[in-house]
Amino acid sequence: MKDLTKIRNIGIMAHIDAGKTTTTERILYYTGKNYKIGEVHEGTATMDWMVQEQERGITITSAATTCLWNNHKVNIIDTPGHVDFTIEVERSLRVLDGAVGVFCAVSGVEPQSETVWNQADKYKVPRIAFVNKMDRIGADFHSVVGEIKEKLGKSASPAQLPIGSEDEFEGVIDLVAMKKIIWLDEDLGAKFEAKELEGDELDEAKLYREELISSIADYDDELAEAYLSGETISEEQLKKTLRKAVVEHEFIPVFCGTAFKNKGVQPLLDAIVDYLPSPIDVGEVKGHDAKNLDKEISREPSPSDDFSGLAFKIATDPFVGQLTYFRIYSGELKAGSQIFNPLENKKERVGKILQMHANKREELQVAKAGDIVALTGLKFTTTGQTLCASNKPIIFDLMEFPETVISIAIEPKTSADEDKLYKVLEQLKMEDPSFKYLTNKETGQLLIYGMGELHLEIIVDRLEREFKVGVNVGSPQVSYRESIASTGKATKEYRKEINGKMQYGEVTLEVEPQEEESVNYETEFKSREIPKEFFTAAEKGVSDSVLGGAMAGYPFISIKAKLVDMKFNELDSNELAYTIASSMAFKEACQNAGLILMEPIMELEIVTPTESAGDVISDLNSRRGRVLSMNPKADKEVIKAEAPLAEMFGYSTDLRSKTQGRANFTMSFKKYEKLEHNLSKQVLEKRGIFI
Repeated sequence: MKDLTKIRNIGIMAHIDAGKTTTTERILYYTGKNYKIGEVHEGTATMDWMVQEQERGITITSAATTCLWNNHKVNIIDTPGHVDFTIEVERSLRVLDGAVGVFCAVSGVEPQSETVWNQADKYKVPRIAFVNKMDRIGADFHSVVGEIKEKLGKSASPAQLPIGSEDEFEGVIDLVAMKKIIWLDEDLGAKFEAKELEGDELDEAKLYREELISSIADYDDELAEAYLSGETISEEQLKKTLRKAVVEHEFIPVFCGTAFKNKGVQPLLDAIVDYLPSPIDVGEVKGHDAKNLDKEISREPSPSDDFSGLAFKIATDPFVGQLTYFRIYSGELKAGSQIFNPLENKKERVGKILQMHANKREELQVAKAGDIVALTGLKFTTTGQTLCASNKPIIFDLMEFPETVISIAIEPKTSADEDKLYKVLEQLKMEDPSFKYLTNKETGQLLIYGMGELHLEIIVDRLEREFKVGVNVGSPQVSYRESIASTGKATKEYRKEINGKMQYGEVTLEVEPQEEESVNYETEFKSREIPKEFFTAAEKGVSDSVLGGAMAGYPFISIKAKLVDMKFNELDSNELAYTIASSMAFKEACQNAGLILMEPIMELEIVTPTESAGDVISDLNSRRGRVLSMNPKADKEVIKAEAPLAEMFGYSTDLRSKTQGRANFTMSFKKYEKLEHNLSKQVLEKRGIFI
């Protein structure tokens, strides 16, 4: 595709079970990419290609594909909706130009809908909304539009109206073209008829078209003038202004349909092409000069500018090895060429350039600005890193990855498994930045950390089935943190003879609690006679100690450390001595300040039948939970609460049994909070530490 105005890089995003993957399957069928429709519930969906996805009927990893519609190339990324895999959404949105937010016509805006919309706001991604499942009992299009305005705080207005709902849903009224579109049930929705509006339908359409025009009149003076003077607004004029409002990510036009029943997908494709931005609309991409990070530079979305792009995902393919998913922002890339990673300061050679279609691939010789491709042969590049021309280096902003709050202990079943295990874990860590592993120094256990129980379950499942590594698995553990109760101070001297040379360093540190969930370091002490590198060594001593804690091996948080004094000896002082002295001083200062355990508190949103709300709340209270708010929604109650992660293991099973399987919930990390003394004692005693 030489014309960049005809490229759309879009994501499909939503709460779990809103119908993202089903919508994508219909898009692939109607664009001719697939000759038959795959279904999520049958495990045949193209985009859910992992065995774990097919078995559970959910999307776990974002999958990319490309199709053509109305002479436009549409690159699509189907993202997960489950809160445990929110990192997949984050890294996809980082490289997309636009997105389609899918909402269930019955459930409306759900907790994870809000999360993904906040992520899209962070990266300023323009989007349109698609209200799916209009065929379901209880479908209410206008209620969902109201929720998009209220809960998501967006200026939104219908661009279509549904004709009928539930089992009587048969088509949509297009408010831009002022036509109605009726789908014929044969040919899986591939055929439809456009008809003129008349009677009540025409009156209703005029009313909502006027609402749409008044919502976007501010974006175009000509349209505003024509509207205020009572002139008829043409389809072309309305489309042009709508596009401008969407591209400026200020307005959300709302479309509707039922992907499962094959209605409403073709007009959605038209809307993607008509209203979502091309790389040209997004314009220049800003980054930092690799030699001077304070200096901002940019790249134009053009094949003629210097080559640059962002690696947003690493995946392992059984046939071609490691794949690096890559968005090209500027320039062009040829197979076999050499490119530069400025963050690693290393050159990479591109093996193959692949156009991905879920887990199938097509080889390309060249890829240009605006393309989303997968590269083979890269050795050093990880998620979120920039690749560019070596003579014109640029670094795009790095992604932020959320904190892991849950861990399980694993061990290899045999010595052969042990040899493979660490290699595979490193590979999984490369693929998924929200996963990590480490060996606990106190217990010698190998711990794997993730975003939730399901996340870790999938990791273990992949270890055994995909990578053929046998492991024994412990029960899930809470990832506690250590902090301090008050201020503390310590002076530590390190003096030791190593290989006939004396090593000397002496450091005094002060620590105090802080609100921020990080460990900050500052230098109060100044001295011209002490070399700069010794100050750096003292700071390193603190940062090295943060991960290990001083009580039970949990990482430190919410501490401000201050260097208040250093002693120096011109003959014996060296960097290693200051690093060790500083580490010892930091830990002792924390002990003097009074060590405390901090536990992760989770944010919950539970949707339960009204008659079960009392049981759900009393169960939450028994789990040390706090109910923050309750809001009725149809015949259900939406309970917002917070509770300690330690009390929430196995909650989904308990919730199902208390509500006859009719309630559901989402849970995500909110903050760390001080753990009561008697509970801290219990946690430490389990680890063989007695206080």
